[in-house]
Amino acid sequence: MSGGYCKLPMKTSKVIAKDDILSQNCFNVKWLNKIEKLDFSNTLKLGSEGFFAKFLDIISPTTPSFNNCNSSAYKEDMIAINGYDERMKYGGPDREFGERLENFGVKGKQIRHKAIVLHLDHARGYKTPESLAANLAIRKEVRDKKIKWTPFGIKKEENE
Repeated sequence: MSGGYCKLPMKTSKVIAKDDILSQNCFNVKWLNKIEKLDFSNTLKLGSEGFFAKFLDIISPTTPSFNNCNSSAYKEDMIAINGYDERMKYGGPDREFGERLENFGVKGKQIRHKAIVLHLDHARGYKTPESLAANLAIRKEVRDKKIKWTPFGIKKEENE
């Protein structure tokens, strides 16, 4: 399942408090826009319900993909590809995982407008150009070679 997420701006993220979560104000487009205006895509994702949300998922030009913030898969499929590649750092381990699931034959289902999470923005001091480049190289190899199983996951030996 490939759900959607609404990445809130830093200003909004800093304002949201526990009471705003408990009262569910943080999911209210009008309330959020009073702090800082949401872009069109996030307004659509967060403000759509029922049939309209289902319709938007059907016509969405995006391909369902595995993204940590709001994805799910069957445990058996996750184990079959040996889980996450532990060499991966910030900036792509979920995408690489999803690409191996696809290579394994798992097809995603789009629920981008029906299942939304809010992402509070935060500093990313752990994000480096070197780690991003290393991740891209691993992802390229997975795509080019149609790799399904990683020797750097749950089990640490080669797949036989």
